[in-house]
Amino acid sequence: MAENSPMVFVVDDDSSVRESLRLLLRSAGYSIKTFVSAIEFLESEVRTSGPSCLVLDVKMPGIGGLDLQKELISRDYAIPIVFITGHGDIPMSVQAMKRGAFDFLSKPFDDNQLLVAVKEALLKDSQTRADRNEQKQIMRKLDSLTTRESQTLTYLITGMLNKQIGHELNISERTVKAHRKQVLAKMCVNSIAELVLLTVKAGVEPADLSY
Repeated sequence: MAENSPMVFVVDDDSSVRESLRLLLRSAGYSIKTFVSAIEFLESEVRTSGPSCLVLDVKMPGIGGLDLQKELISRDYAIPIVFITGHGDIPMSVQAMKRGAFDFLSKPFDDNQLLVAVKEALLKDSQTRADRNEQKQIMRKLDSLTTRESQTLTYLITGMLNKQIGHELNISERTVKAHRKQVLAKMCVNSIAELVLLTVKAGVEPADLSY
């Protein structure tokens, strides 16, 4: 199994359901890990470097699926969850969806229906991981800036000219140009437009010009 290959976790107390899901998902080319209970899943502390999703039964002895969902949220374990249940109702599915569940399937469900849900959940997790990694890289670049370069950046993304920025920071236009060059180099961009895109992703606020 490749380190970053997609992983599907299945938590269901019914051994026949676990086995059928294991065979179905494995036939689709996924790596599978099954668990008999929410406690077993939590104690395993499974984390993956590649995309993953959780196929989770709602009604189980002890900790049910919705309670496991709450616990994962409290542990900041963000994983797309595809709920399956033979006892589901609208309020239950709404509750699950409000907490961020990816999908909610009622038994008996079509095999293809589950495979589609799993495929889309894995794609979502893959994109989430990519976005998170990109943001971390941007933050590392921002941390490499000096205090004055950081200040300059907040004015650059407002679209102000070098001369205007120099006036705001009480420094020469030549110094602004030097800071600008360093900012673009450290942020690995070639234009202010690219810099703006990065700062939006990182949540950097432009300088306040409302005075």
